[in-house]
Amino acid sequence: MGFIAKFFKFNEQNTDLSTEVLAGLTTFMTMAYILAVNPDILGNVMDKGGVFTATAIAAFIGTACMALLANYPFALAPGMGLNAYFAFTVASKYGWQLALMAVLAEGVIFMLLSVVNVREAIFNSIPKNMKLAVSVGIGLFICFIGLKSGGMVVNNDVTTVALGNVKSVPVLLFIAGCIIMVVLNLYKVKGALLIGILATYVLGLLCELTGIYTPEVSLIPHAIVELPPSLSQVNIFAALKDVDFSSVGIFNFIAIIFAFLFVDIFDTIGTLIGVSEKAGFLNKEGKLPKLKQALLADAIATTAGAALGTSTVTTYVESASGVADGGRTGFSALVTGVLFLVSLFFWPIFKVIPSFATAPALVVVGLFMVEGVSKIDFRNFDEAFPAFITIVMMPFTYSISEGLVFGMLSYVIIKILFGKWKQISPVMYVIAALFVLKIVFVN
Repeated sequence: MGFIAKFFKFNEQNTDLSTEVLAGLTTFMTMAYILAVNPDILGNVMDKGGVFTATAIAAFIGTACMALLANYPFALAPGMGLNAYFAFTVASKYGWQLALMAVLAEGVIFMLLSVVNVREAIFNSIPKNMKLAVSVGIGLFICFIGLKSGGMVVNNDVTTVALGNVKSVPVLLFIAGCIIMVVLNLYKVKGALLIGILATYVLGLLCELTGIYTPEVSLIPHAIVELPPSLSQVNIFAALKDVDFSSVGIFNFIAIIFAFLFVDIFDTIGTLIGVSEKAGFLNKEGKLPKLKQALLADAIATTAGAALGTSTVTTYVESASGVADGGRTGFSALVTGVLFLVSLFFWPIFKVIPSFATAPALVVVGLFMVEGVSKIDFRNFDEAFPAFITIVMMPFTYSISEGLVFGMLSYVIIKILFGKWKQISPVMYVIAALFVLKIVFVN
């Protein structure tokens, strides 16, 4: 244990083994839904079982790389949004084989950009006020995800979103989960989020056993252990056998790679900014130490994920749940990664934990992350408006990257019009130009 504490620098981060293990468990529980969701989405165009295995192994590889290269408590897995683009935009038109090749190419380009510090320059060029806004925006974004997952907010054709059925058992259990987690946090209980998730699941299980609630999928696992499905039908070698480049053309293929690359870059940067600000990792200049290593780990994960047979792997905002539970080093990330690997064999058990049990954690973490709003300079309109746009666009567009796009563009435009163009770094001008091209040609 002494070696672990020394390697991951527990003393420097004022943490200990039990705290890091609990934080890793919490992060896993709040993002483990991807093991069910990603195969469901990519299963429309690929072998669902193979995608499950690829998802778990890719999450382990990416998270382990983050732990060992950067020593940060950030977990990685195939990203939401990008998996939908993979399945319903690219694969449905050109085949999953070509889509997987595009992700592989994106991952390789990502690694090159990380090595030559392009991504690091982008991160460091973002003003501190905007970094705070990103953290707050992500907080609202993951809170919204939690509310939707818990059934508290539902789709509505007239008003877009509306209040869900608060009389239904799943929503009542979701509310109970929120209350449990808040109370545990008030009493400063270690592992409050993880305990809340498990307690809410147990309540749901009791409701099913007593006949109060009949879920679509039983909360009782049908088995304890099962061998994971094979990767043979989804890996990059299977894709190479049947890929048809003639169906897409070089320019369309480049555009597809760019779309994957663009969203991955700014989703990752946005997540790193938000979670790092919450964890206190940013220095006085608002920069993240070991950013290069963190970005490289993310790029390696995407490349490995494509080789295995899944869409773009990225850093997860749900890592904030582990940070909120005290995670400060890569060991908590390593715990999360190992749990993804273990889930390959125990997935029948993990799969029965429903969204109403994990969703409350996202809402509570959203609360933790909006604390930074008090540090944003709202006195100066040229700083306030871009920050505000960044914050509101993330949940309203259901996208971290879109919040960054409109926040950064408004920042550059307003600074120029207000005669403060010298405050803008050259990299910010390049980012703004790319954002304009993205809006014109990609959106």
